[in-house]
Amino acid sequence: MQITEGKINSPLKIVVYGPEGIGKSTFASQLPDPLFIDTEGSTKFLDVKRLDRPTSWAMLMQQVQWVKSNKPCKTLVIDTADWAETLCKQHICASNNVKSIEEFGYGKGYTYLAEEWGRLLNSLTDVVEAGTNVLLTAHAMMRKFEQPDELGAYDRWELKLEKKTAPMTKEWADLLLFANYKTTIITDSKTKSKIATGGQRVMYTTHHPAWDAKNRHGLPEELPFMFKEISTIFTPNEPVSDSPLSTPTDKPPKDMPEATPEAEAEPATTPAPASRVPKDLRDLMVINQIVDPQLETAIGPSNAGGLGYFPAGVKLEELPEDFYRYLVSNFDEFKQHIAQNLNLPFDI
Repeated sequence: MQITEGKINSPLKIVVYGPEGIGKSTFASQLPDPLFIDTEGSTKFLDVKRLDRPTSWAMLMQQVQWVKSNKPCKTLVIDTADWAETLCKQHICASNNVKSIEEFGYGKGYTYLAEEWGRLLNSLTDVVEAGTNVLLTAHAMMRKFEQPDELGAYDRWELKLEKKTAPMTKEWADLLLFANYKTTIITDSKTKSKIATGGQRVMYTTHHPAWDAKNRHGLPEELPFMFKEISTIFTPNEPVSDSPLSTPTDKPPKDMPEATPEAEAEPATTPAPASRVPKDLRDLMVINQIVDPQLETAIGPSNAGGLGYFPAGVKLEELPEDFYRYLVSNFDEFKQHIAQNLNLPFDI
């Protein structure tokens, strides 16, 4: 049994939230060697490394797992958590064949959401333990808050997440920063009218009745909203591995294929018919290098090597809409079956 003393330096789990347009993505881009999983397309004007925008919860989870295994960056950024939560809700609804998370009744839908969100947070913890900082950005919203032992209620800023996933996310973070515009109220000495001035962007690092924030590094309660103000708390990481993502690009690495390649084609006299296969399913197929015949075989009869969902000869373009949603939500099941039975060209 060995006893050790002193501070343990490790990568950080960070959550930064604030109102729309405060500069959360720009702030995240200033962290050490960031790689973005941009769930809402808010980084297109930033010169940063990014993976394809995830079009499903399964795709997002696979991207996180890829970052853990390949370590292509010093900081993984998910921008934003609330859009990621929307993908999670869609996944849960599709898996249970309901249109809304409210349809479960008795709060069961939100329990499923919390369980699935916990899987993401656990995966992100694995990324941190593998040596990479993780930062989640999120929007902020005003909610009515009432202390159980006091009269009255007041408004406060909170994460724009559901009531079960928001506290999970705050507890997960080592560093929770609330960014906002600081406004100063000036009272005219003659007219007694009040004028709002200022608008400086600041971040708060400790708890306040009007917002949640925390840090374990003795930071001042209020700082200008710039990364340099907290840069000293970051532990220097090992050099970035020699990865195709080591320079700013909007292309994914070779072993994480681009989900939506734009192939040049000769002009056709008649336009090609639009595919019925949804983009989120097609993205997962491209990333996992699965082609139509493999998936068609997997959903076909068991005597032909499939899982028995459809008769032989069914085409991917012919599936019912609800089964497309089922495929996306349960994609890992089909991927594993293909890998074990249909010579899929990668290791799962």
